[in-house]
Amino acid sequence: MVKRTNDPEGLRRRLLDTADRLFQAQGYHGTSMHDLMREAGVTGGALHHHFASKKALGLAVIQERVALTVRETWLAPLHQAASGESAVQTVLADICRGLDERGRVQGCPLNNLALELALADDDFRIALDAIFAEWRNGLAARLRQDGLRKPEAEARASFIIAAYSGAIAMAKTAQSAMPLKNCARLLATRTAPSAPDKHRAATGR
Repeated sequence: MVKRTNDPEGLRRRLLDTADRLFQAQGYHGTSMHDLMREAGVTGGALHHHFASKKALGLAVIQERVALTVRETWLAPLHQAASGESAVQTVLADICRGLDERGRVQGCPLNNLALELALADDDFRIALDAIFAEWRNGLAARLRQDGLRKPEAEARASFIIAAYSGAIAMAKTAQSAMPLKNCARLLATRTAPSAPDKHRAATGR
């Protein structure tokens, strides 16, 4: 049933939320505009009033929903934790706990769309890469606060993101949180600055 509304912003949010959910559940290419209209309860005219094309909607989902998920899940804890190491471990523990509670692994929203769309369209690739860059830069900045020099912090941030992305893809395939739990356990020994790192940071050598 089509829902009529006098709340344009509310309708736009509903369309984004619906598209985000469907893209994660069945893929961007596997989701039709009819699917979106049916699930959101809107007419074609209402959908196209806010998003001129499926691609425009897809880019908006990436920029306004996927980016927000990364910020809330990964970047916000970096400012609240005592160290980058503890933040990473807290995030991974929370994700693993959520997977266990749901009993289903849907994967990382950013990783899911990157694997599907990065080679399909350059605009999608650029939008997705911008989120990875923001994630990497935020994590590297926090690791630098812990005493790592810039090159090591950037390399370690990339390693953490790559390890997580691979582990969550394996967890999705296995429908088990175990690959991510194993990843978290090993990352616990890789995110903290080593004694030489701390010495170099303190002495400048």
